[in-house]
Amino acid sequence: MQNISAAWLYPLIIIAGALQAWGPPMNGALRNALTNPWLASLVSFLPIVAGLGILVLCLPRPMPTIEGLNAMPWWAPLGGIVGAFAVIAGLLFVNKVGAGAFAGLTITANILMSLAIDHFGLFGIETHELNPGRSLGAALMVVGIALIAKF
Repeated sequence: MQNISAAWLYPLIIIAGALQAWGPPMNGALRNALTNPWLASLVSFLPIVAGLGILVLCLPRPMPTIEGLNAMPWWAPLGGIVGAFAVIAGLLFVNKVGAGAFAGLTITANILMSLAIDHFGLFGIETHELNPGRSLGAALMVVGIALIAKF
């Protein structure tokens, strides 16, 4: 992945973002069909776990080193739980607020938190200071989602 030009990464990231919009409505339909939101969450994650399990079996290398494990921050393995919270919120609430409002709220919250992470260098991220341009972009996101949620 290190040899891939950033020009190729942006379209892939845009596609990933567009596909993320599919998740909450799909999970909402799953919840409606299965009734139990916890069962729906489990069913939603099973294909991911199965697919990753197959990849680990087929591509077992590289394996973590003791040094790498010792250097790992305590919070590093919790990213999946954080992501699961977003999935569960989607399957519980997307039908109540609509896909546009749900995606807009989550994306805007994500942008605002990401700006704080960048500004303070949290989670080992290189610092990118909050500046007037970034602040204006954040404000426009907030105004945009307020309009989407209202109308």
